[in-house]
Amino acid sequence: MTDPRELLTIAEAAVGEAAAWSATAGRTWSTARYKASGEEVTAADIEVESRVTRVLAAWTPRIPVVGEESSAPGASLPARCWVLDPIDGTMNFARGAPMYAVSLAYVQDGVPLVGVVEAPALGRRWTTPGRPENVRPVAEDMNRAVVGLSGTGAARGGARRVLDRVQDEAYRVRMQGSMALDLVGVAEGWLDACMCIAPKPWDVAAGVALCRERGRSVLGAGGRAFSFDSPVLLAGSPATARWLAGLWGGG
Repeated sequence: MTDPRELLTIAEAAVGEAAAWSATAGRTWSTARYKASGEEVTAADIEVESRVTRVLAAWTPRIPVVGEESSAPGASLPARCWVLDPIDGTMNFARGAPMYAVSLAYVQDGVPLVGVVEAPALGRRWTTPGRPENVRPVAEDMNRAVVGLSGTGAARGGARRVLDRVQDEAYRVRMQGSMALDLVGVAEGWLDACMCIAPKPWDVAAGVALCRERGRSVLGAGGRAFSFDSPVLLAGSPATARWLAGLWGGG
């Protein structure tokens, strides 16, 4: 099965069930511990990944699932696969903040073709492929742009100088704590651009699909089209994405 519409139906079913559960999970499920990488994880991350994976395995048994909590670090993506972040924004979730999301994408030859991002605490879901309507235009000039920044906790040296420049040049900066929701923000137009530092495939795959469908530019290091081996993701209008890419290259 490779028809995007059929895959989207399956993806929505898988995400919807798990997201509904996560919205009602009690405090025991949201207690954070630290992985070897230093990132936070909760029992809910593991449970959501398990629930989504079970549905996908039942409907698409020949398509492997690459999930954040079960995949080997640094492993290459299969030629076609589901890519899942069970809770993007775990730090927010563990603290009772609403800015977290379940993010699922179908990826073929490194290109996200289907994406579902659901924010359970906000009661919102965004999908692709679809027929996006009433998409807000995004700013073309950085001095009018509201820019989302994520992955900044690991920023050091040159990356920190890049962030300082963004703070100086952008109209406003927002740090939501979720790469998936930053990309949704660019896709929908409540953010004009975003910079995601050290993105993993599960962090951004669904959001990349959403942005591209809505005509946003999604670039990686060097101003090239974004790929999962890039150390940074830059999304927005062609002009703002290029500006951010140039800034990163100079950092």
